[in-house]
Amino acid sequence: MNIFVGNLDFKVKEADLEDLFEEYGTVESVKIITDKFTGRSKGYGFVIMENEQDANKAIAELNGASFENRAMVVNQAKSV
Repeated sequence: MNIFVGNLDFKVKEADLEDLFEEYGTVESVKIITDKFTGRSKGYGFVIMENEQDANKAIAELNGASFENRAMVVNQAKSV
């Protein structure tokens, strides 16, 4: 399942997100979106988890949770 993670502190790295989500299950990949000119984080990213049940548990427990002093927005990513 592809999970959107928003309202991230700009200093959060992909490894930080991977560590956080691995507490809930196997993480396939993590991608923090960056500005193509500056390389600075845009404050959101995506986590792909193998197991849908694990992903749903992570979404339920992490949405609104504080991470690096910011309340994260965590939900299933919508395809465009």
